Amino acid sequence: MEAILLVGGKGTRLRPLTISTPKPLLPTAGVPLLEHQLRKASAAGIRRIVFATSYRAAMFTEAFGDGSRFGLELVYVTEDEPLGTAGAIRNAASKLTCDADSPVVVLNGDILSGHDLVSQVAMHEKSDAAVTMHLTLVDDARRYGAVPTTSEGKVIAFVEKSPKPPTNQVNAGCYVFRRSAIDAIPTGRVVSVEYETFPQLLAAGETIMGYVEGAYWLDVGTPATFVQGSCDLVLGRMESPAVHSGGGVLFLNGSSVAPEAAVSGGTTVGAGAVVESGATVESSVLFDGAVVERGARVSRSVLGRGARICAGAVVEDAVIGDGAMVGSGNELRDGLRLWPGVQLPETAVRFSADG
Repeated sequence: MEAILLVGGKGTRLRPLTISTPKPLLPTAGVPLLEHQLRKASAAGIRRIVFATSYRAAMFTEAFGDGSRFGLELVYVTEDEPLGTAGAIRNAASKLTCDADSPVVVLNGDILSGHDLVSQVAMHEKSDAAVTMHLTLVDDARRYGAVPTTSEGKVIAFVEKSPKPPTNQVNAGCYVFRRSAIDAIPTGRVVSVEYETFPQLLAAGETIMGYVEGAYWLDVGTPATFVQGSCDLVLGRMESPAVHSGGGVLFLNGSSVAPEAAVSGGTTVGAGAVVESGATVESSVLFDGAVVERGARVSRSVLGRGARICAGAVVEDAVIGDGAMVGSGNELRDGLRLWPGVQLPETAVRFSADG
């Protein structure tokens, strides 16, 4: 079985982390985010994956090569100009080898999902659908496009964001296409799978099935969800064959944590990273070589490669870019982002009065 993996986005919502690294390659619980999907795909019986790349395309080849270490064959297609979700799928289809009736799995590179991909493929083959979508269940569907289905699972409509959605089933971004349905997507222009391809298939009388499963699902698109996803993997809330969870913290090779430091909540301490005595790090992601000095506090945040949080500084719900330094006495909170290489002097930024 073959798959197409969409990894062309620039990940702008995760800047500054994605200035130098595509979002799917950001270290997430010790490995690139995409590795969790690759290992899951391999376990589900997929043997060949076409990467639909665009932004910093060469980095994907450098990271994953031919895919042999995952039991996969990986090939790469690059978009010179963005083509939209369906356009990217159609462009990547030039590298597929299967026939017109074969199932092709389409995965999004910024999703963490614990759903049963094997069962989704089985539903697709049993129903002879043009497309079978994974639909996840959310508490509040007003922020999403709702996808109502019949009792047999047939999709009956695509309802855009609405104050009164007809269902809490929403598009989870994993599809199984019949190869011929991919080949029918127009070439050479921007095409949206959500706004054009799916509604047109439905209008033409084609069967679209909704595989509904409320397993773990997360769109890792913002700093907050990136941190959540990494911590959930470390804590075992989201299972992945790429992570050996347990203990509540992941220490990578060469990391150093003082006995008097407090590290908890699914934190990953990257290779060569240092947490000094008296420091507190909770539910955060420390990239390789990051340093948290004595008495500093880091919560629900990301520290880029080689970033340094100086003694006594406080970083909460923030992103610190590669090589940046937060001087002593600073207090960074509430979504603040510090760009790579910035050196913040002592007591330059505070969100509360000095004590």
